[in-house]
This record gives sequence, C-alpha cells and structure tokens, in this order.
Amino acid sequence: MIKELLSERNLPPLGSRSEMLDILLKEEYGYLPAAPEKLSWTPRNLNDPCFCAGKATLNILDMTVTVNGTDFTWPVYVVIPTAPGPHPFFIHINFRDNVPDQYMPTEELVDRGFAVLSFCYNDVTRDNNDFTDGLAGILYPDGKRGLTDGGKIAIWAWAAQRVMDYAQTVEKLDKKVAVVCGHSRLGKTALLAGVTDERFTYVFSNDSGCSGAAISRGKVGETVAAITQRFPYWFCEKYASYANSEDTMPFDQHYLTALVAPRKLYVASASLDEWADPNSEYLSCFAASQAYEQLGLIGFVAADRLPAVGDCFHEGNIGYHMRPGMHYLGREDWNHLIDFIQKHEG
Repeated sequence: MIKELLSERNLPPLGSRSEMLDILLKEEYGYLPAAPEKLSWTPRNLNDPCFCAGKATLNILDMTVTVNGTDFTWPVYVVIPTAPGPHPFFIHINFRDNVPDQYMPTEELVDRGFAVLSFCYNDVTRDNNDFTDGLAGILYPDGKRGLTDGGKIAIWAWAAQRVMDYAQTVEKLDKKVAVVCGHSRLGKTALLAGVTDERFTYVFSNDSGCSGAAISRGKVGETVAAITQRFPYWFCEKYASYANSEDTMPFDQHYLTALVAPRKLYVASASLDEWADPNSEYLSCFAASQAYEQLGLIGFVAADRLPAVGDCFHEGNIGYHMRPGMHYLGREDWNHLIDFIQKHEG
C-alpha cells in the first residue's frame, strides 16, 4: 500500500547528500549564515539548590556571537542533572523562555536522565517579517535579503548550532546522544539545524507539517501557497515561486528527512492535526528510508498502511509515533522520543 501511495506522489528521486542539501537551501530555506567571527558565553551562576528538588542545576548563559564585527547576545537556559554524567541532552528550540514550560516538562526529562539546553526563538530574532530585528539585523544590516539568503528558520537553526558549540565544551554532556528538537515551525527549524550540523546525533521533529517533515506533493491542510503567503519570512524568497505548483519543485520534504542519515531521525504526529497532515509526515519517513538502506542501515520499519492513533514505530533508525489529540508538544511526545533513544542506546 505505502509503495503505491508514494508512487502517486511522484516524488523526485533522492540524490547525493550534497545535491539534496544544496537544493533545499537554495530553493526553500536559504543558506545559513557563516560561523560567527567570535563566540563566547557568560554564566549568571544562579546556584539554586532547590531546582527540580536538587536533582538538577539551572543556569542561564548569556550567549554572545560576533557577526559582521557586531556583538549579539541572547539567553540560553541550561539544565543538567546533578547525578554523575555524562548525560544525553536535548537542545530545545522553544516558543518561550520558561523552564519548565508547557512544551518542556523539565523535571520529567531530568528524571529520565536527560539534560536540557533551551532558548526562546524570539530572543534570537522575532517571528515576523522585520529583518532589522535582533540577529537578523546584524546579518542583514539594511533589512533586505538576496533571493537565496536564509529566512528566520535558517537564523533560528544557526542559533541552535551555536548552543551546540557550547555543549561541546561541557564534560557532563554525552556528545554521542545530542538531540535537536522543536515543535511546529520550530520542528522545521530542528530538522534544518540537524541536517546542516552532523554533531546532532538525533533530530526530533514534532508536528512540523508543511515545509517540515510532511511531503508537499498531494498534501492536505497547509500548502506551500498558504505558508509562503502567511509566513514568507521563514524561508528564502525563492520558495514562494512554488506556490500552487509543488509538482514542479526539484525536491520535496523527503530530501530533508533523508539528510539526517546515517543519524537517528524521529518524527511525531498528532491525530487531529490535519493542517500538518500526519499521513504526509508518515510517508516522508518511508521515502527517507532509502537513504539509510543505501548506507546498509535499517531505515523506517512500520506498518504497510497509513498511520493510526497509538502507532509507535521504534525499530529502525527512523522513529515515528502518532498520538491522539491536537497540535501540541506534550509529555507523551517526549516520552515516546526518550523510549526510542533508550532503545537504540541500549
């Protein structure tokens, strides 16, 4: 059944890693900025002995990058279990700066052995069409971009990679289990951060939908036309040329999911999230599986049918679940993800 459904979508064949990545950057997200000229961080040293009942420490880093000769600083929230490490860790691109947060149950994550490094995307550059705002204003001093320059998603992804630069220096973090994660538009961001930085060994996309994990050809709910009309600034300016003409794109979102190979990919859907389209997210996992198989690895091991509520597939290097409910990142999603990681890490 799945083979026939994918055939109906008429997807472009997978190419080499360099070819697929260049197409996605040039045609959809825009090229990420170059590495900063300088990078530093200053801890605020909160020293709260009661955080998570003493099971973890919370610190705030003022992360400073130098770009085009100008400094820019934003806060990063670092939670590390007090138990001996090293600890697997999440870099969570979040909608808010709360610790814990409605999308980030920090104590539960600590109880399962994970550290969490998070930041609010709006602290990097705000979620709007103003390219003079925050870090975007330093990257584009006049607020104008070229046709293939990175949009806001590319800038947020770049910021997550700078947090990863910091994580590399922390002995209590296990670099073999480094997970970049996000929900919705920030699920798209996590995918882009992960495919452009191979230090992330796991990439987690939750309800990322259109222009994220979901295949665009034949998709229901949000389309390229809808997303580029409402959020053109998330992408490079060239992407809008594919509105209402997804079949002409020289790529589709299975390029993005395939680019995680040979590392671990995890995609989560919600049964009532028709705008994101769980079926198209699920099919993208199947379409990406070939990239793993070409490397002699197991890709996506799942049922030969469309996803059903309660499905949870963890056997291959691509994991997937569909929980009941609406567009949200909750404890059920985190727990399924951690189950997948612990299954593969033994």
